Amino acid sequence: MRVTYDATADMAYIYLVEIGPGEAVRQVPTEDNLAVLDYDSDGRILGIEVFSAERRLHPEVLSAAERIDLEPGPPD
Repeated sequence: MRVTYDATADMAYIYLVEIGPGEAVRQVPTEDNLAVLDYDSDGRILGIEVFSAERRLHPEVLSAAERIDLEPGPPD
């Protein structure tokens, strides 16, 4: 499992498995619209996109998440 986090958008993605291009063929919002579940063609959940992640996920999850909102630094 891998988690990415974009603090600017306050969104996280929880990868239950690594997802390749085109593998997530169906996106289903949760009833409360707080997350979206991504499914493969066999109906298996591949990952979960979480909105308002800072309020919904444990701080340890976010601190360990790969930050995708940070710009890479200058080359060495």
